[in-house]
Amino acid sequence: MLQKKTFTIDGMHCASCVKILEKALCRVEGVDNAVVNLATTQATVAFDPKRVTDEHLKSAVANVGYHAQLGAEEKSEDEQTLQKTKELKELKIKVAISLFFGLLILWGSFPQIMETAPQILRNFKVMLLLAIPVQFWAGLSFYKATIPALKHRTANMDTLVALGTSVAFSYSAIVTFFPGIIEKIGIDPMPYFDVSTIIIGLILLGRYFEARAKAGTSEAIKKLIGLQAKTARVVKDGKEVDIPIEQVAIGNIIRVRPGEKIPVDGVILEGESSIDESMVTGESIPTDKTKGDTVIGATINKTGTFTYKATKVGKDTMLAQIIKLVQEAQGSKAPIQRLADQVSAYFVPVVIMLAIATFAIWYIFGPNPVLLFALLNTIAVLIIACPCAMGLATPTAIMVGTGKGAEMGILIKDATSLETAHKVNTIIFDKTGTLTVGKPKVTDIVAGDKIKKDEILKLAASIEKGSEHSLAEAIVTHAENQKAKLYKVSNFKAIPGMGVEGMISAKTVSFGNTKLASLRQVALGKWAKNIETLEAEGKTVMILSVGTKLIGLIAVADTPKESARAGVKELIKQGIEPVMITGDNERTAKAIASQLGIKRILAEVLPAEKEAQVRQIQKEGKVVAMVGDGINDAPALAAADVGIAMGSGTDVAIEAADITLINKDLRSVAAAIDLSKKTMRTIKLNLFWAFGYNVLLIPVAMGALYPFFNILLNPIFASVAMATSSVSVVTNSLLLKRWHKAK
Repeated sequence: MLQKKTFTIDGMHCASCVKILEKALCRVEGVDNAVVNLATTQATVAFDPKRVTDEHLKSAVANVGYHAQLGAEEKSEDEQTLQKTKELKELKIKVAISLFFGLLILWGSFPQIMETAPQILRNFKVMLLLAIPVQFWAGLSFYKATIPALKHRTANMDTLVALGTSVAFSYSAIVTFFPGIIEKIGIDPMPYFDVSTIIIGLILLGRYFEARAKAGTSEAIKKLIGLQAKTARVVKDGKEVDIPIEQVAIGNIIRVRPGEKIPVDGVILEGESSIDESMVTGESIPTDKTKGDTVIGATINKTGTFTYKATKVGKDTMLAQIIKLVQEAQGSKAPIQRLADQVSAYFVPVVIMLAIATFAIWYIFGPNPVLLFALLNTIAVLIIACPCAMGLATPTAIMVGTGKGAEMGILIKDATSLETAHKVNTIIFDKTGTLTVGKPKVTDIVAGDKIKKDEILKLAASIEKGSEHSLAEAIVTHAENQKAKLYKVSNFKAIPGMGVEGMISAKTVSFGNTKLASLRQVALGKWAKNIETLEAEGKTVMILSVGTKLIGLIAVADTPKESARAGVKELIKQGIEPVMITGDNERTAKAIASQLGIKRILAEVLPAEKEAQVRQIQKEGKVVAMVGDGINDAPALAAADVGIAMGSGTDVAIEAADITLINKDLRSVAAAIDLSKKTMRTIKLNLFWAFGYNVLLIPVAMGALYPFFNILLNPIFASVAMATSSVSVVTNSLLLKRWHKAK
């Protein structure tokens, strides 16, 4: 069985790095799949644990010039944050020194301003001394990545920077020590140390701003981790003891006082309170809780004191699951990213060939001094073509989008789901428990001439006692409230989508819908009008029969959720067709649908038929999302283009879904679609700028404008443009943080 592992990789800077690493990891025997994310600097690898060890993965990464944090080197979230802070500080120092030395060199060598510089700065050897620490200390990371990459016949952004700056530095060093050689070929012996130093300084400055901006894209994870309580007050032998959260075990009794954070998930044993669950669900209104209700770890107790039993601890708590889901979503790849990946696989080798072609063309056809023109234009091509922006365009937007969704109680499983959601034009809602509260109540009991209503209730509750259906719960609860004494039932049988039956006092008793009545050859006769009237009122009517004789009816009503009408209205506003699917008959379904503004209804659908109904609508050319919450919804959720599970639903439904609404608010369905649209718009804009930047500026760097306008791109300006493109893409992704769902 395949195992998944996510680990950090140091030294990644562009889309080419991503492609190189993915290829290297996939070549390891036993690795099934590898996804590398530039924005998170992490790799997620699916592999056979019997054939692949941490050392195999580390070796594969090291062989192409990078470093994987695996095994003993794996760091906690806090350690990683400290490391990133330290790296950012070091980068800041390198940027400051590189730009300071570079500007000093520029002052002493640039034709228009060099006359104002002190004589010492005009000395070529002084310039060399200032350039050496920038080239080989500040720029050491470029060489560290380039040398092993070239050994393995790969190339990335660092290769381009190392080649470009090394050419400028080497030429300048020759000018410094052997000016006569340069003079012999008709060139004024002038060094270009300013080009190599300022390019390194600007690229490092771009990386610094990029790193700071990328830190902002992962704020959602940091916020979620920061929500966790540090201690829990556990009741042991009548005493209350504060223990670290890591020591809390399932079954521990925990006391929570007003204003305190709830440590782990559990069920209230004693007391009641109002709990602020906004940090997990995104809903601002506190929820009232009493004995038997579940509480979520990391939420805040507002008013009362209560004790509860811990049911989920550690990685099993809802918060831990949310963090895991968000991390996996942020590390996944959207299908749209494949284009950037395919381009970047060939991009750096093509750029190196273009740089060689640029040198050759300028050296053969360029004006004097041909060598100088050829060198400077070659350096400009190498520097401006770095594919950083392409690598960041998609993952930064995915990180911000999924993180923002998590803050609002919308959990998106992966980038593919986020991308698909924006295409949805039809949404199918399961009725019971999704559009409705899911806690129906008995509204009417209709008895025959020779039987009392109490007897009808007793028989129905007795037969429904063994059922798990929500309608059964309503009838049994009503009977308990009436203090009805139930009969003993034998041979109980549940008939999916129809009802239940069993033996009471040696007689076969059936209780269910008209389908079950028809199956058992029960004639409706005069009861048909009663059934029609009750169903027209939006009630679900169940028929009680003994043998083939109908003896009574029980009507149950389930009210729509408060957010249902607003949620449906929001979808219609977005041009999305809402559809309701239910096992209820058409009259009952229409009554509920009309209250919510839903026009298309799929009624009398058995649980096993839901998936087929989803596929049928897909055959109409529709992109379908399915919203449900029960075990019987799981196949339909999986079959839909996008499966959306209510957070109050079963684990099976949530597992099968692509999006989970932990806030249980149906307005979040429209919000999830809107978030997908905004994220996709951001990604497309990012890719447009990333590709457009390279497509437009590489020809300019090659000198395409020189024959017409006498314009050449200075390598220093090329490095400014390259750094700006990366920062602009990340900044554009950060604008998604301003998104909020409609109220």
